[in-house]
Amino acid sequence: MSRIVLASTSPFRRALLDRLGLAYEAVAPAFDEIAPEGLPPAACARLFAEGKALSLAPARPDALIIGADQALELDGELLRKPATLDEAADQLGRLAGRVHALHTAVAVHAPPGVPPAPGVERGLMTEIATVELRVRPLGRAQIRRYIELDRPIGSAGGYLFEKRGPWLFDDVRHADETAIVGLPLVPLCRLLRRFGVDPLDA
Repeated sequence: MSRIVLASTSPFRRALLDRLGLAYEAVAPAFDEIAPEGLPPAACARLFAEGKALSLAPARPDALIIGADQALELDGELLRKPATLDEAADQLGRLAGRVHALHTAVAVHAPPGVPPAPGVERGLMTEIATVELRVRPLGRAQIRRYIELDRPIGSAGGYLFEKRGPWLFDDVRHADETAIVGLPLVPLCRLLRRFGVDPLDA
């Protein structure tokens, strides 16, 4: 089995990957999240997930590298990840009482020596999981209280579902909750199997 590298030091993504029981190394990607103007949100998530995985490939030539990223879409608009608590509060205010889409991309890059499954030609494969979420109506005091509790700087939409975020929602439409947190495990397992990683095989 190839060495596995997670191109992230996020404790939330690490906690998810830990559930799969695989040995891996977590490394910060050498990648700047700069998207071309006008790029659709789902394509932005794909670009960043693949960029993170590819950024570590030269230094880890023998590893399967996992990259992941999220992009939030509201009425066709990409909402950038908030850099301050005020920006997070503003974003959550825009989402209150409305449905938005959260696109989570996961990419796996394989070294040249690892053959993919039959019929798979690329050494880099990506899947995108899209979740629809409805934020409940929220007053400014509720938003400010939530922001103070979870401090979701850098998190798409200004919330952290993996912490107190579930209090914010009326409805979530997706079968794989891990996609909301930032590393969709079912698509990831599917990609890893295509590169020969399956702990259930003897």
